[in-house]
Amino acid sequence: MTHVSPPAAAAHFRDYSSRLAKVFETHDWRPVQQLADELLDCLHTGRQVFFAGNGGSAGNAIHLVNDFIYAMSKRRGVGLRAHALPANQATITCLANDEGYDEIFSGQLAVQAQRNDVLIVFSGSGNSPNILRALEEARRIGMRSYAVLGYSGGKAKALTDVAIHFQVDDMQIAEDAQLITGHMIMQWMAKQVREQAPASAAAARG
Repeated sequence: MTHVSPPAAAAHFRDYSSRLAKVFETHDWRPVQQLADELLDCLHTGRQVFFAGNGGSAGNAIHLVNDFIYAMSKRRGVGLRAHALPANQATITCLANDEGYDEIFSGQLAVQAQRNDVLIVFSGSGNSPNILRALEEARRIGMRSYAVLGYSGGKAKALTDVAIHFQVDDMQIAEDAQLITGHMIMQWMAKQVREQAPASAAAARG
């Protein structure tokens, strides 16, 4: 068995971290600010937020739903009404079996989502058929959609209302960008919640 020497491994790690940093250093943050503002409004109005993705992107979707429901504020009753569409295996396998894998997200939206709710999709390529069908369903319902994308952005870039596009030809870095973007927004929202809490308490006291 051949072992990679530590210096060679360290060089790889430096290169990876450098490529990841470069993606963020050159990124246009205006679409991310749009999403952050939208989610803060969802927090105040109770609009639902649905996350979708495949593979590692599915894991990121599930992870971030946890963050936005609880970790963002850690205060009982203060969080997003967030749903991870890849999380329910019974629903996914039922829809995949009966309607086809392309419908595993759109089928859930058709039942659960309402006009003015928000859909956030994660996709490295932007071409996954079930992601594209989810974006189409969101448009039919009248939802607001955001897509966090890598590579060229694929077909999803044109289908979504707001594209957050990290133009990097590396699936792992594209998936890193999804999670980091979510964590950035979550921490920013947590700050807004903390700053607004004293004002709300003062208003309640009259």
